[in-house]
Amino acid sequence: MVSNTITSSVIASTTAHTTTSATSPSCTTATPGKYGHVPIGACNAYYAFNPSFAVAFAFMVLFGTVTVVQIVQAIRFKKSFCWVIIMGCLWELTSFVARTFGAHNQQSIVLALISQLFLLLAPLWINAYVYMTAGRLIWTFLPAKRIWKVKAMSIGKYFVWLDIVSFLIQGMGGLMLSPGASAHSQSIGKNVYMTGVGVQELFICLFTALIIRFHYEMLQLEKSTSILRNPKWKWLAYTLYMTLALITTRIIYRLAEFSGGIGTSNPLPYHEVYALALDAIPMLVAIIILSVMHPGMVLVGPESEFPSRKEKEAMKKAKKEAKTASEERKMKSNVLGQDTGCYPVYNPSTVHLVDDVELQAHHGNRSSRSGGLSRDHSTGPAWPM
Repeated sequence: MVSNTITSSVIASTTAHTTTSATSPSCTTATPGKYGHVPIGACNAYYAFNPSFAVAFAFMVLFGTVTVVQIVQAIRFKKSFCWVIIMGCLWELTSFVARTFGAHNQQSIVLALISQLFLLLAPLWINAYVYMTAGRLIWTFLPAKRIWKVKAMSIGKYFVWLDIVSFLIQGMGGLMLSPGASAHSQSIGKNVYMTGVGVQELFICLFTALIIRFHYEMLQLEKSTSILRNPKWKWLAYTLYMTLALITTRIIYRLAEFSGGIGTSNPLPYHEVYALALDAIPMLVAIIILSVMHPGMVLVGPESEFPSRKEKEAMKKAKKEAKTASEERKMKSNVLGQDTGCYPVYNPSTVHLVDDVELQAHHGNRSSRSGGLSRDHSTGPAWPM
């Protein structure tokens, strides 16, 4: 009797084990506890940790607050490009709204996915905002309106497109890292996401070199001229440095997290505090810094904005006309030289004729837009004493 009972138990246990292995050899489905929580290794575990409702709610309030502040400042300073950082704030906010609800409904794969994906990708918006701010800073304060022959208008455009490439790579990796994905899919997603953040950091390093060069040229310009400039340009430059450093901090954390593997020997994925301290908090601090030293406080007046499409067309037309006039003068001068047997006299004023006309056309458009006020472009932006 006892022998039959033991034999039956062994058979039942073996059958159950075989069925479970056939269904999912790497995990088992656990019975959800309070708020849908299950052990980390279970098939239906959509979080690598037990998310805290109180902490998620606190971050939701904080990111909601900075989002409202950024919207108000964008309206106050009339800076249309601020929609980029507002998107970054909204993505961070969305992540913690999802986590707040997900903390009490941990069996919702949708909430888990939204929380993870938006947290991973939100910093790219803030990164793009830094690029766009720096381009306008160079346009406003440097008479040449370029760094290392790269136009100020092109700096933001080039780096934002590079940021989009990084965004797509990270987004692809983030989707493959979604809760419930197979181990193989998550392994590939991890490598793809690491590639994306690595590319992002490379672009940040290149961009930092441009900002350092701008800082150097501005200091040299201040030494060589007595023209007063808004001293807040330095504070905005320092703000960009700090923001890039904070973004780099979370990039290093993510690289360390994913490169360490998913084993228990790597504690980074399995403790919520690491993601909060090394990702969420740095991004929150970056947004706060960009609120305290908002670009609108430094980039003042119509000269701080890139020319519109109509202004660009007018500038191109003026440049073309100036080039045509310069070529006609050169031809007449050559003909005169051939007739008299003399060589044409070099006139240095014609060398920069095209650039002068281009700047005058842009200046005229901006003056009419600002009520007829004008100033010399070579002196940089004036500021009230």
